Amino acid sequence: MRVVIVTESFPPDVNGVAHCALQTARHLAARGHQPLVIAPATATGEGSDAPCPVIRVPSLPLPGYPEVRLALPSRRVATAIAAHHADLVHLASPFVLGVRGMAAAARLGVPAVAVYQTDLAGYARTYMGAGEGTAWRRLRAVHSAADRTLAPSTAALRDLTEHGVRRVRLWPRGVDTERFRPELRDAALRRELAPRGELIVGYVGRLAPEKQVELLAGVCALDGVRVVVTGDGPSGPALGSALPGAVFLGRRTGPELARIHASLDVFAHTGPYETFCQTVQEAMASGVPVIAPAAGGPLDLVAHGRTGLLVPPGDAGAFRDAVRELGDPALRAAYGRAGRNAVLGRTWAAVGDLLLEHYTEVLDARTAVAA
Repeated sequence: MRVVIVTESFPPDVNGVAHCALQTARHLAARGHQPLVIAPATATGEGSDAPCPVIRVPSLPLPGYPEVRLALPSRRVATAIAAHHADLVHLASPFVLGVRGMAAAARLGVPAVAVYQTDLAGYARTYMGAGEGTAWRRLRAVHSAADRTLAPSTAALRDLTEHGVRRVRLWPRGVDTERFRPELRDAALRRELAPRGELIVGYVGRLAPEKQVELLAGVCALDGVRVVVTGDGPSGPALGSALPGAVFLGRRTGPELARIHASLDVFAHTGPYETFCQTVQEAMASGVPVIAPAAGGPLDLVAHGRTGLLVPPGDAGAFRDAVRELGDPALRAAYGRAGRNAVLGRTWAAVGDLLLEHYTEVLDARTAVAA
């Protein structure tokens, strides 16, 4: 199968869209298919360890958030899809570049599968205080044009269908249970982060307004607790003041990130706009209990009272109280074991095979219509 992956982000970018697009390309190549990636050019011109050719489209940084690149209009998208003789176009979180990919696929008569991954309406509300309707109109237009839309969680699937998107199916995300595992817990790192033996509560992810990391301020005030923040983004400087006593590790990746995950006592994710929330799965794979908002993707991932605790979105006091509840080492251990067991079957290989089933169904439906 010849597949063109049109993605709004790709490594060396570090975010959920980029990671999922890379894992998709790797799985396609591993199963003997022929993927091609089309992605915005990076600021540094760095490449990636993709297992296939990557075509970069000229891009500009998003004003106020330079880590995000927006693709400029380019004929490269349609040219690349045609030159690859694509059987199917995979649109990863389509909004700018993906819209052009959808239009090109339609002109060429190539089936398209659109993967919904980013709550752009929630972002519009966070950054502009309005614009949700405009974001949904754009999302509805591109997803409705696709042969199938894949939602990462039941909450995302419900949002899409309620906003008029048809032909939506569920496709979750995988997790590397070999990279993220409890055995990586590092006593020396824990002494460095919490020299007085404090309970370590960690956040991992982008530092941006929609993530609401400042909700951990009450946790910082708890006796015997050390908050550790891993990631970077535009909210970084402000969070340094909002979270007194917290340790900021900056952006970490690869084995180092896995070691940090496993060395936490509690993982806290604060953002309420997650369509999936990959860092929650990585914490669970690491054997760490999770606290997350009872909204979006975490509703599918966190079994309240078994693998972690779900709290009301935006409630700083609830996060603080949940950390207090998880002060019991036996409870943390039980939640951690249950979380690890819950994700063992969610490998990228298993999830990738589910994606191939979606592809096959879409191609078969096209063939049936043509006949």
